[in-house]
Amino acid sequence: MSPKKIALVAGREFMAAVTNKGFLIGLLIMPAIFGLLIVLMPRLMTSNATVVRGDVAVIDLTGRVAPLLRESITPEAIRARLERNIARALNASGVSGDAAARTGAMARAIGAEFRLVERPATADLAAEKRWLTTPPPDGQKPLALVVIKTDAVAPAAGGSYGSYDLFVPPNTSERVENELRDSLREAIVSARLATRQISAAEVTEMTSVVSQPSITVGGDVERQTATGFNQAVPFVFCGLLVFGVMIGAQTLMTSTVEEKSSRVIEVLLSAVSPLELMAGKVLGQMAVSMLVLALYVGIGVLMLSSFAMLGLLDPWLIVYLVIFFLITYFLFASVFGAIGAAVNEMREAQALVTPVMLVLMLPWLLAAPVARDPNTTMAIALSFIPPVNTLAMITRMASTSPPPIWQVWTTIAVGLAAACATTWVASKIFRVGLLMFGKPPNFATLLRWARQS
Repeated sequence: MSPKKIALVAGREFMAAVTNKGFLIGLLIMPAIFGLLIVLMPRLMTSNATVVRGDVAVIDLTGRVAPLLRESITPEAIRARLERNIARALNASGVSGDAAARTGAMARAIGAEFRLVERPATADLAAEKRWLTTPPPDGQKPLALVVIKTDAVAPAAGGSYGSYDLFVPPNTSERVENELRDSLREAIVSARLATRQISAAEVTEMTSVVSQPSITVGGDVERQTATGFNQAVPFVFCGLLVFGVMIGAQTLMTSTVEEKSSRVIEVLLSAVSPLELMAGKVLGQMAVSMLVLALYVGIGVLMLSSFAMLGLLDPWLIVYLVIFFLITYFLFASVFGAIGAAVNEMREAQALVTPVMLVLMLPWLLAAPVARDPNTTMAIALSFIPPVNTLAMITRMASTSPPPIWQVWTTIAVGLAAACATTWVASKIFRVGLLMFGKPPNFATLLRWARQS
């Protein structure tokens, strides 16, 4: 085989793919969406349009909660609670302190500005309810009516603490209700503690325990645990591998079928051999898949960096992703190429390619149990059974308990052997099928071609 001819075919395949308008639109639309989200999300989060404003009427039958509610319902108090909640959620997801420090801006953006309106204890409840649905003369929107019960601060003899009633107009957002409940809880608890002459600050200090992130220990590797992040990484890496292989392999099959049906393949065979044509096509589409894979990995790294989560990602995972991609791509691309050479039109290819697609998708469908228990018998067995071994192994490596390094390199060795064997068989089918026309073959026919070639 001539390396020069293979390079010419590969270059032709690559340029034909990347200069196609449909490919460019499909390639760029998702990165464009992610890019817009990265750029616009901070602006949207800091927009004052998300701040809720309105009146909250309160009938305090205890006479003790309203002054404390006035303090807990201020914008500053609401934002402070939001900061604590956002920081707690970010820490649970494994976000570093740099990102958690930006929670103040987020809390200010999604805060609320309530104006507390105190009603007398003798107020007519029915009239106050009508106030919720009556347009106010000053234009301030009625948001809620709160009635604090008489036993909310001091329980009746032999009884338990009471609570409050919350009345809201139609179509009230859940966020308004949640903010009011948090403010009421804080005010009522403070009133109860004051009745018993207990300092709320001291109780908060004694009952607060700073939650520290856990460290996941797996073999010789230790890394910070980030529950949401750790659960997503195996799916993302396995999905990238499947996605990258499908792009190149399916395009390879489609272009082969089109060239064969239009008889362009006969012109190409006058200049290059069938093996040179197959090698060039496989390498050209591999370059296309690598381009797409590099673009999406770069977007992922950029997003992790923007959220200060880049330190949670093991950089070796990207290296092994490339290695496993090359092995998996050559294995499946050769099969797709052989199918494309054996059929006359895309409709005929569907019957042959569907089982191959199911095999390719199987590890991604099993990613959840493999990532959850990466050292089970099933997960280990899948790591050594081609053609799904590389997909199963990258899922295990991206989990919280990476496998031993000897298993990783055994998977690579098995995968390389399987890729070489599959490419050798597929090349025989490719050579025979290119000039075969008529009845579409089945798998038995393809195997007979491989034996006879």
